[in-house]
Amino acid sequence: MKLLTGLVFCSLVLGVSSRGWFSFLGEAYDGARDMWRAYSDMREANYSDKYFHARGNYDAAQRGPGGAWAAEVIREDD
Repeated sequence: MKLLTGLVFCSLVLGVSSRGWFSFLGEAYDGARDMWRAYSDMREANYSDKYFHARGNYDAAQRGPGGAWAAEVIREDD
């Protein structure tokens, strides 16, 4: 439900053009992949630390607006 709400919000309120829409989705996908990579590294290290959460959020946000949105949706509330 969050994903659908976010996509509708971005398309209607932010006025993402058709070219920007595909760019946004690509950035969101890559951002989610960055978050997953940080989670996998955390599991491999067998150590839960804010470093892994911060790294995943930072890497995702560096992708652009789509990545920042993915980081916000996926983030763990502390």
